[in-house]
Amino acid sequence: MHEWGLVETLLRRAEEKASEHGATAVRRLTVSIGELAGVEPDLFEAAWLEFRAGTLCANAALEVRSVVAEWECPDCKAIVAAGGALRCAACRKPLRLRAGGEILLERMELEVP
Repeated sequence: MHEWGLVETLLRRAEEKASEHGATAVRRLTVSIGELAGVEPDLFEAAWLEFRAGTLCANAALEVRSVVAEWECPDCKAIVAAGGALRCAACRKPLRLRAGGEILLERMELEVP
């Protein structure tokens, strides 16, 4: 269950950023998780609830946003949704993943004195 390791890393990063800003607590985190990132959102949220105790994030809400996978042609920039062929219909070039593989900390709400 690598979700636990991801949450540990998220908490460390959140605490570092909170400390840099002199925050006394983190109130909310927003995380984007791509559908191809290999993360089970329910396990991620369960790990969050388990690991946040005793940290600056102890009472912080976690918002998880799902990111749909899409591919892009590197030449003509055509976008193809998940489930489509992985070659550009116009250029016949192989597509590259544009979105859906990421795990991003997008936003933090801090309590600062």
